[in-house]
Amino acid sequence: MKVEQIYTGCLSQGAYYIESQGEVAIIDPLRETKPYLERAEKDNAKIKYIFETHFHADFVSGHITLSQQTGAPIVYGPLANPTFEAIVAKDNEVFKLGDVTITAIHTPGHTMESTTYLLKDENGKDYAIFSGDTLFLGDVGRPDLAQKANEVTQEDLAGILFDSLRNKIMPLADDVIVYPAHGAGSACGKNMMKETVDTLGNQKQMNYALRADMTREEFIKEVTDGLAPPPLYFPMNVKMNREGYSDFNEVLAEGTKALDPETFERVANETNAIVLDVRHQNDFISGHIPRSIFIGLDGGFAPWVGALLADVEQKILLVVAPGREEEAVTRLSRVGFDKTLGYLEGGVAAWEKAGKEIDTLTSVSAETLKEKMQSNVPIVDVRNDGEYNTAHIPQAQHAPLGFLNDYLDGLPENEPFYLHCAGGYRSVIAASILKSRGIHNVVDVAGGFKAIKEAGIPVEA
Repeated sequence: MKVEQIYTGCLSQGAYYIESQGEVAIIDPLRETKPYLERAEKDNAKIKYIFETHFHADFVSGHITLSQQTGAPIVYGPLANPTFEAIVAKDNEVFKLGDVTITAIHTPGHTMESTTYLLKDENGKDYAIFSGDTLFLGDVGRPDLAQKANEVTQEDLAGILFDSLRNKIMPLADDVIVYPAHGAGSACGKNMMKETVDTLGNQKQMNYALRADMTREEFIKEVTDGLAPPPLYFPMNVKMNREGYSDFNEVLAEGTKALDPETFERVANETNAIVLDVRHQNDFISGHIPRSIFIGLDGGFAPWVGALLADVEQKILLVVAPGREEEAVTRLSRVGFDKTLGYLEGGVAAWEKAGKEIDTLTSVSAETLKEKMQSNVPIVDVRNDGEYNTAHIPQAQHAPLGFLNDYLDGLPENEPFYLHCAGGYRSVIAASILKSRGIHNVVDVAGGFKAIKEAGIPVEA
């Protein structure tokens, strides 16, 4: 028996490859299926099952494409209602894979169809659970994504999740390995560990939601407390996972079309596509296409695209570093953004050579900000609530990046204001959004809060 976690850091997502006697199961695959096909071919094995723990909200799964390529059936847990052909397993239904078995354990709460898969070894011993978004390391899945007006509330779902954990998961042996669908950084929970594998026994000891003496009421209160609003693209990803999506290879072929500057500009004007600049933030600062949006590949790219662009039907044109075109289109497709129309051939240099306008972003060091603060200049902090509450510049206005549009009216209209995040990535995203809306009196603080503290600028909790 082989069990491999295939972890994708940008999405904080774990897919799984299980092989026994030449038969393979894939759990929660990503959109691009080539890695799973190549891994099975390496083992001279055949993919027999594709298991889905639930209808994912934060990424588009590769289940449909992988099933078409291999003939392997897609398996969901009870209460799933996909519009395509799939096995909807009964609670405790067993699937044989070579010398081992996989049991579908219905664990609703995060969503009503959420299912944990229990792997038993060749001796019939419980070996591992693939817990999806039911149980994370250090946390549990948020119970607000499947709530429905006048039918079921997040408190109802939290209570159902409490029962699932106490009745289905916690009775398992302490040495059972926990393989969750996500780790730290995912918006599907709020308190996840940076580790991606643990034992159930350790989770029983340190996961706040698995305390032995915890009452149902305490669980509901603690699990629902402090939940940030889910990103706007989540329901669209659920719809794609339930109803289907475009073939990935077609998306890739369309998105990696090279467009010369004239064609690029014409397509942008004709389609109202967003020009998305995915280079490093320093390249964007030095020169970019006016009104383009920066979200760099070398950061939390896909989640920020989903949170800020929101509509998966949005058409996109790419400005990308040479050789990273396929990567950019692939990572966009993982969160359902399939409408990439091509990329700027030759990049910004070709754009400038063609005589077209270039914009820049003013960026200063933290030391310069320290000097400017003697004049009490306006400062805007775009970090999230937890970061801001831990420590911030006393005079800084808080405008978290994920909800930047809600703070536009409060920004200075005439004088320059200084924008910072933690390290310099999110502040450039925010500045690009503001500039695209005609707000050009923004100044980026290079290095963010880390540089601010190193410069000796006073901060407070």
